[in-house]
Amino acid sequence: MDEKILVVDDEQPIADILEFNLQKEGFQVVCAYDGDEALEKVDNFGPDLILLDVMLPNKDGMEVCREVRKRFDMPIIMLTAKDGEIDKVLGLELGADDYVTKPFSNRELLARVKANLRRKQPAAEEGSTEPQNAIKIGDLLVDPDAYLVTKRGEPIDLTHREFELVLYLGRHIGQVMTREHLLQAVWGYDYFGDVRTVDVTVRRLREKVEDNPSFPEWIVTRRGVGYYLKHPEQEK
Repeated sequence: MDEKILVVDDEQPIADILEFNLQKEGFQVVCAYDGDEALEKVDNFGPDLILLDVMLPNKDGMEVCREVRKRFDMPIIMLTAKDGEIDKVLGLELGADDYVTKPFSNRELLARVKANLRRKQPAAEEGSTEPQNAIKIGDLLVDPDAYLVTKRGEPIDLTHREFELVLYLGRHIGQVMTREHLLQAVWGYDYFGDVRTVDVTVRRLREKVEDNPSFPEWIVTRRGVGYYLKHPEQEK
């Protein structure tokens, strides 16, 4: 295993524990203890995944997340306080892929890290019966091999989680998916978080793919049930 992980936490004992446990799993690990150092090590270390605490000196985790997302698309897992629901939602809005609530178990953290790294790879995790060629839905083209979504030929800058969500909906076009089902299918493990995680990711995705996110044409809400991706020929 040669994946590289950047751990960002201003509490050195926590960072040391995370570094030790991740290295035991075979990861390359580098730690940063404030926001400025985190951004410097993103450039110099080139991590495959970032574990990012919300509360940091200099620049907080939200600002670091925002800056990283301007240039990179590696998975970001936010480390939030026990009651930091606002932190979780805001982090997802800024482009984080996941969050872990402190205090967390080593087993839970490793599950989240490995799931997010698996999702980073453009692999055929849906099984041999699922199409591996590009999926065309009107002006949208979802290409699982290139890990790319284009709209009218123009590439759309998506996070890994956003891509996995639109890919999953595209592979089940017209099928309404509950939020709970999407948490398990797209997030890749038994996820006990708030279903608002799905709502936030859908809203962020709509802002990128829809002409008018307030009146979505593609990612449609079925009130009281969940979401589905609508084919242009499908009746309203």
